Amino acid sequence: MHGGWQKITAMVWEALPVTQAQFTLGLVVILFLVLTLTTLPCDLVLIGGALILLMAGVITPSEALAGFSNEGMITVGVLFVVGAGIRETGGVDWIASRLFGRAKTVTGAIARLVVPTMTLSAVMNNTPLVAMLIPAVNDLARIQRIAASKLMIPLSYAAILGGTCTLIGTSTNLVVQGLLVKEAALQQAAEPGPTVPEKARVRPLRMFDISWVGVPAAIVGGAYLILAGRWLLPDRRPAVSTLDDPKEYTVEMQVEADSPLVGKTIEEAGLRHLPGLFLAEIDRGGHPIPAVSPQEVLRGGDRLLFVGVVESIVELQRIRGLVPATDDVFHLKAPRPQRCLIEAVVSNTCPLVGMTIRDSRFRSHYNAVVVAVARNGQRLHQKIGDIVLRPGDVLLVEAHPSFADQHRSSRDFFLVSRIEKSNPPRHEMALIAVGLLLGMVAVVSLGLVSMLVASLLAAALMLLTRCLSIEAARRSIDWEVLLAIGASFALSSALEKSGAAESLARVAVGWAGGPWMSLAVLYLITLLVTELITNNAAAALMFPFALSIARELNVSYLPFVIAVMMAASAGFATPIGYQTNLMVYGPGGYRFSDYLKVGVPLDLLIAAVTVLLAPWVFPF
Repeated sequence: MHGGWQKITAMVWEALPVTQAQFTLGLVVILFLVLTLTTLPCDLVLIGGALILLMAGVITPSEALAGFSNEGMITVGVLFVVGAGIRETGGVDWIASRLFGRAKTVTGAIARLVVPTMTLSAVMNNTPLVAMLIPAVNDLARIQRIAASKLMIPLSYAAILGGTCTLIGTSTNLVVQGLLVKEAALQQAAEPGPTVPEKARVRPLRMFDISWVGVPAAIVGGAYLILAGRWLLPDRRPAVSTLDDPKEYTVEMQVEADSPLVGKTIEEAGLRHLPGLFLAEIDRGGHPIPAVSPQEVLRGGDRLLFVGVVESIVELQRIRGLVPATDDVFHLKAPRPQRCLIEAVVSNTCPLVGMTIRDSRFRSHYNAVVVAVARNGQRLHQKIGDIVLRPGDVLLVEAHPSFADQHRSSRDFFLVSRIEKSNPPRHEMALIAVGLLLGMVAVVSLGLVSMLVASLLAAALMLLTRCLSIEAARRSIDWEVLLAIGASFALSSALEKSGAAESLARVAVGWAGGPWMSLAVLYLITLLVTELITNNAAAALMFPFALSIARELNVSYLPFVIAVMMAASAGFATPIGYQTNLMVYGPGGYRFSDYLKVGVPLDLLIAAVTVLLAPWVFPF
């Protein structure tokens, strides 16, 4: 059956006036237009394109599906689990506070994000770096009241720019280094001794050879992101935000005796930066302190009375050293990391109506603890235990998720719903989770194991050490990103197999004249190929052209090789140009056109820096 279909498609192609290469290029252009001009999901469009290429006989079923077993795609999926382990233990807060600090403006937040990300990316693989920082950047955006879409693209672009600064910063540089080593060995075997002209004698690059071009490019690119990012990046906020919730909960939290918050001011503890939250009062040893100053120093045992929306209440639960003020929360049967927050609306038939929460023995009745109460937009100033329950009160309870299933049809409550991602973090496991992450980065940077093996080990240890539950690991995987990556490999395979990419490169390089123009054309074609296929494939495809042009012009090959390395990494204009771009696509709520708007000017900036500097550092 499969062979019969191949014969049919072969006959059709013989009769058609276009070649497979032309058809593939045309289809890719159409897909890009669809992604740019519509809001269709990226994964759906790319899978549709792969299906058309499969039905047209351009690629085989195994080639269409090869991307879904690709090591890079699987690595990204596993890294989602590693990132979830950091988030679930509160390790994200530790990383974010040390890397990003606090900024007062969008420009300041982008600057605090870009600089450390570029620095780290120069010495470690940028894919795990982005996976590690996505949860931290999400938290930064929420706390600073900035749309995540203002920060996610800068995160990816900064990681890419940092990777161009050293030989080990990105896998693309290592691919080109491997090709240089192979070419040098072949050259030595074919023409040993001094018979090879000095300019044509190929040698592998040293660790910081590319830094002479990569560092200035990163500085220029970083400055562009910081200065222009605020204006070019979209402001994608949900149409209905949880901060617009009319329900104002009253919640009482206690500072633990050994809390890291002890000795810090309200400002330093970050308790004034949670949006939609107001610290109404501090109860210190039975003495209330109203109108709390930002400079008030926290002490162990302080009971803090907050009023705010549910999202901020969830964030309070995640702050290390801050726990619900009721002792009942420590007497529930389910271990705390297995619990979540659930909203329950008290009905008029609830037997506890008219009683205070303390006297109602709520925990004994429902195996759940009331941590916050909202009442018809009123601001309640009593302690949680002193609030008298009324019909229509909205209770935020901490309980096992089964509470929602058991009481969804109960006459005691009008409505019961679970708050997503409200599990209390396992702060005692934060150091273990961060240690596993740093260990993963270290073994990859030292070249001891591959990225896939290291991420699989880190994810397995996250589960074995109970930093992360199996359910949370499953929920953490972004399937839209993985499907888009898998489908993009099918498109890449079609462009290579049909000869479209090579034909495009040959025609463009043939137009070039002298060394400078040839270098510029080589860079731009490599960049275009990178935006269409994977960065490593682009580097491997364009490397022979770099050597051929240098030999044809009788000039040094180094500027051309450096140009290929830079262009193959610097794919900013499409989400499929580099896998970190796809990783931030969902969390940033982006559209395909967002990458064009921000990425095309950056592509041209890095091209100008490279074409100007490469021949100056490595003369023709």
